[in-house]
Order: sequence, then structure tokens, then C-alpha cells
Amino acid sequence: MTIEELSELLHDAEQHHGAYEAVAEPHNWWDWYAAYMDARQSGSSEEEASASAGKYMEDVKHVHSAS
Repeated sequence: MTIEELSELLHDAEQHHGAYEAVAEPHNWWDWYAAYMDARQSGSSEEEASASAGKYMEDVKHVHSAS
């Protein structure tokens, strides 16, 4: 992955994290970003990656959200 590609992926994660952060308990943003970015790199759509990151936060980090 090039620096430009990584930058784009980080920006993509930042754009989608806001919706999660608005409804989630306090958490470390980097945990959500890592799960989101892993899903995107595995071929998931933005929506699938957001859902996957939310599930990771719930199942592994025990961070609950209102959504």
C-alpha cells in the first residue's frame, strides 16, 4: 500500500467514524478505524466496513452504541 492509498483509506475511515462516534460510548477511535480499515482492505463496501467495525467494537471492545 502506498502512502497515498493509506492516506485515502484513513480519510475514508474518518468520514465514516463520525456517525458511529455520535451514538457510541466513549472509546478509542483507533480501534474502530483499525476494524474499518481491515474490512475495507478485505473488499467490504463502506457500509459493510462500518457495520463490521461496529460489531468489532461491541464484541471485542465491549463498546455499546445506540444504533
